Amino acid sequence: MTLLLRQEAVATADVVVVKVGSRVLTGPDGLLDQQRVADLAEELARAADAGRKVVLVSSGAVAAGMGQMGLKQRPADLAHLQAASAIGQSHLIQAYDRAFKRHRRHAAQLLLTADGLHDRTRYLNVRNTLLALLENGAIPIVNENDTVSVEELQLSFGDNDRLAAMVTNLIGAQLLILLSDIDGLYDRDPAQPDAQRIALVNQIDEAIISLVVDRKTGLSKGGMASKLAAAKIATDSGENVIIANGHQRGILTEVLAGADVGTLFLATGQSVRLRKRWIGFAVQVQGRVTVDAGARRAIVEQGRSLLAIGVVECEGNFKKGDPIAICGPDGQEFARGMINYSREEILKIRGLKATKIAAMLGHCPYDEVVHRDNMSVSADG
Repeated sequence: MTLLLRQEAVATADVVVVKVGSRVLTGPDGLLDQQRVADLAEELARAADAGRKVVLVSSGAVAAGMGQMGLKQRPADLAHLQAASAIGQSHLIQAYDRAFKRHRRHAAQLLLTADGLHDRTRYLNVRNTLLALLENGAIPIVNENDTVSVEELQLSFGDNDRLAAMVTNLIGAQLLILLSDIDGLYDRDPAQPDAQRIALVNQIDEAIISLVVDRKTGLSKGGMASKLAAAKIATDSGENVIIANGHQRGILTEVLAGADVGTLFLATGQSVRLRKRWIGFAVQVQGRVTVDAGARRAIVEQGRSLLAIGVVECEGNFKKGDPIAICGPDGQEFARGMINYSREEILKIRGLKATKIAAMLGHCPYDEVVHRDNMSVSADG
């Protein structure tokens, strides 16, 4: 059954996002592994020749820069991190460009920031650019823009794992492949001799998250924890994810052939509309609204909008139209949405029926605090 599910997941994936980490692309000396880049480019070109549209999200700029600068450890200060990234980024894209030209493919570089995807117009512009590149047979190579980003470089998308998940959501790719330095998710510390690879995960819950053993090196900011977080973003939006060992030669070809390699994370629900993907995963919330148990049930179980009567408390300096987190009585976020009222107005109308809003504010532009059409509810509610 597991093998059939895996074969179905890859067979139906016309658009695929592949993420490759720093550990995979660089050797122990910190230099970019040119042969690994060439092998990866060959596999991606082969997938494109077979009719798939593929996007590569590639780490390795800082690591490549470290090698070029003769550094043995990842710089601790921001200026030297950005310098390493600037030097390494050109080295990285040149390596990809040379490799893809051997297969009559163009490498197209896109440097993104989290803030850029937060803006709705820029989010759609990036989507349109990616789709246009794919239509013209190019291989988009996406990375975070370390040279101008401060927050992204220090906190990161998660070694590009989260960025890869966001790109998957952005273009509606049916499959995200995360190539790491490990064979997949294990049932215990993979260093233990009796550790077993988990071939299939139906849902990323607390039991799965508890299995994470996050190993860190001087070359990468990621680890299995960030890969599970990325996998949850993609699976919550209705896409499948596979984590596999990028050091294994031909691994991408094996994954796309439906072989029993890595760990497959199944989509947890139906595909989410583009706007709700943006609301749920790309925007940066400007505040939080806490609701009572009845409002939470109405939203999660009945597909309702959020009304003022269900609002208990709010925090943050948000205004009308801002993205906010919607939290239950336990304080846990279960949804996000674009709010119809400012913080000051919410403090006045919380707990009121819609029919009483006009009397309190002098007008009632909306019955809903957050309309269902402008709301994204997490898959696990």
